[in-house]
Amino acid sequence: MADACRDSRASRTSRWPKRGILARAQLAPSRLAIACASFLLLTAGPDRNLGSKPALSPIIAATSQKASQRLTDAGVASLQQILAAGELSDLHWTEFGTLREPAGAFYKSRGYTLAWIGGEQPTPQARAVMDLLERAELNGLDALDYDGPLWSGRRAWLRPENPQPNESGMIRFDVALTVCTMRYASDLHLGRVDPQAFGFGPGAGRQRFDLAQFLQSQAINSPDVPATFEQIEPPYEGYRRTKQALQTYLALQPRDDAPPLPEPPRPVRPGDSYAGTPRLVQRLRLVGDLPAGTRLNDQSLVYTGALVSALKRFQLRHGLDPDGRLGPQTLAQLNTPIRARVLQLQLTLERWRWLPTRFDEPPIIVNIPEFVLRAMDEDFHAALTMKVVVGMAVSRETPTFAARMSSVEFRPYWNVPLSIQRDEIVPDLERDPGYLARNDYEITNSRGEPVDANPRRKAVREKLRSGQLLIRQLPGPRNALGFVKFDFPNRYGIYLHGTPSRELFARPRRAFSHGCIRAEKPAELAAWVLRKVPGWDLDRVRAAMNGDQSVRVELKETIPVLIVYGTAIVLQNDEVHFFQDVYARDAALEQALSARHTDHR
Repeated sequence: MADACRDSRASRTSRWPKRGILARAQLAPSRLAIACASFLLLTAGPDRNLGSKPALSPIIAATSQKASQRLTDAGVASLQQILAAGELSDLHWTEFGTLREPAGAFYKSRGYTLAWIGGEQPTPQARAVMDLLERAELNGLDALDYDGPLWSGRRAWLRPENPQPNESGMIRFDVALTVCTMRYASDLHLGRVDPQAFGFGPGAGRQRFDLAQFLQSQAINSPDVPATFEQIEPPYEGYRRTKQALQTYLALQPRDDAPPLPEPPRPVRPGDSYAGTPRLVQRLRLVGDLPAGTRLNDQSLVYTGALVSALKRFQLRHGLDPDGRLGPQTLAQLNTPIRARVLQLQLTLERWRWLPTRFDEPPIIVNIPEFVLRAMDEDFHAALTMKVVVGMAVSRETPTFAARMSSVEFRPYWNVPLSIQRDEIVPDLERDPGYLARNDYEITNSRGEPVDANPRRKAVREKLRSGQLLIRQLPGPRNALGFVKFDFPNRYGIYLHGTPSRELFARPRRAFSHGCIRAEKPAELAAWVLRKVPGWDLDRVRAAMNGDQSVRVELKETIPVLIVYGTAIVLQNDEVHFFQDVYARDAALEQALSARHTDHR
């Protein structure tokens, strides 16, 4: 049966973890992060020790040159005119209206001197920033947004052996680099689109980022430019792992040139002969599921042995039942081009940037396409992981949002939402008047008080249809919420709960609910949620679930809950998992990212 409730209280912003990112005096408090998002805090850690770094640009010596190229009065006037117009024809995206104010503040704070040129040459910091902009794809961004393909020509123009550049050209170069750097820093820190602009949850506005101050105090004199920009990225290990996976898949993309696997007339089972076996070997080796040193008979068309084990691993990584059979769903995933996997990783990185950089308590995170819940520990590793059932696609989709868990209720009543009461239960009553009694339902008034009303009467059914009378389900083994309900007030009326329909957890694709989220291990989750409440261990939780009365436990410290959307997840062992875009939200995000160029910054 269904599972939804209503509560209009707004969710609140959270601030955990508290360590690991550049001091952010220049930033406003973290926004309430959400969305469709992405993902995704799922197996992350807040450690800023990111290990080895990609060679994005040379490390700049601590005795770096400081730019302070002064301008003539005419040059100052020209610079001010460009900034006031918010437009520069040298840029690929010529208008920079939304950056006009921070760019103007940046140059005003410098007394209208150039920032990136000293002695009529680009500073070491300017060269390092240009390296970052040219290779923005490594961060899941589009280098064209930051004039990536144009910087080599601009560098050549400023070489010492060339004729001395004129002041006008240097001004245009400097402004172009400032604007592109601000675009890059903003996108790297906040994401390229505002999640609230296309419905990603309540209060999901972009946090303020003082770009002028960041450039002036951090970037233009940085002794290590890549590290400086790295510190404004999301401070989570999962984000770092996703970046590394993206670089791996970008490297695989040019090698993905073989034709698709042929479609067999029936699923291929272990021991079967299959014409596409050589192509299957090639594909599984390319994506790493078949180790490179595995010996196989290259002439054989029999699907067997190590190849079966490799396919099972591939199936596990793609959210499929690891049955070792080559059926339509597995074949579709195998034939998905690497460029599509690159896009999934890019969209996941975008969603990472929507999330808070801090939480006051370790959160609970549900990733919709993965159908998995994780409760994080103090070190931001998954302390508890379980399967979940989420809303049905199209008609009952689970939204992405953030909220605060405030209470746990054992042996809850289920107050049936009016839409389910009207559209599902009343028609059942018309066919079967004994439906309520047989499923432990009772009729109540608007105050939740049981009333004596016979559902066999048409007048009673009409009052149920209109909402004058309501239906609730009694606590017990038939209750749609199971024996535990977790409340985190939100405008969608969504909560987390158990379920009597245990068989659904055996399915790889678990989109069966009316929008609420059903947890595979409700007792273990309740014990984790109540771990700071004296006396509430797992034994007491189970006793309350098996008791004879409803019990609500209020939390003194509410817990952040993130309902996110990520179709690419990189686990702590660096294994990359991909999932189907069950609600087509990747497609919507891709469209939004493309559409932003029609009104570019």
